[in-house]
Amino acid sequence: MVKETTHRADELKNLGWSIDDVFRYVELWDYRQRWGAINLERDDRQFLRKAESALPAITSGKVTIKKPIREKSYYRRLRFYLDAMDLAERKLEVPKGSRGIWPILLEEELRALDYYEPVLGLPDTIKAKGLEPIREDIIGRSSRKESLNVQLLKFDFNTPLEELKAKESTSWRPLREAASNDDKTYPVLNAEAVSNFRKELRSEIIPLIKQTLPSLIDTDKPEPPDDWSRE
Repeated sequence: MVKETTHRADELKNLGWSIDDVFRYVELWDYRQRWGAINLERDDRQFLRKAESALPAITSGKVTIKKPIREKSYYRRLRFYLDAMDLAERKLEVPKGSRGIWPILLEEELRALDYYEPVLGLPDTIKAKGLEPIREDIIGRSSRKESLNVQLLKFDFNTPLEELKAKESTSWRPLREAASNDDKTYPVLNAEAVSNFRKELRSEIIPLIKQTLPSLIDTDKPEPPDDWSRE
């Protein structure tokens, strides 16, 4: 993508934008060039983003392919741990309909990422580290709250990554970097509690993802319907 060196008001007019909106775009564009987007009001940043997304891309002649979110390293790391937990639950013969609290949490995080499609560049991944203690808090809090519906099993959170590193080079960090290596507690909800827990967790995770990742701060995309799925 080639960065604009001047505003593109004429193109917006040709697209049918009103004179008032075109003037607003020019003023905001000029202001951003002088003082930076951080000094704009949230509504003004959203307006600029809307205007620029309506304009055709300026290309350098080279084809730029946007990497799908499911190919981003951050996303694949979470998916890797979720797959490891799925495998462990099959080996542990977890009762049908029951589900570990950890994989439910990862599933809901990945669902939010699928829906909002953040950039997941360096600013996002740096801020996303702040989710790690929040995950630990959610797991501990949920285990206590649902204690009558929870079975405590064992899962080695470190082994999957160690096995991967033995086979290939990766910069991925442990899922629970700050947790004790001896903590293998793996709470599993019984089938009757899974649905309500997922619903409560979803109401917490979605706003959390939006507030944490910089590329989603100004998103005006509504929350996904309960039945939304990427598949």
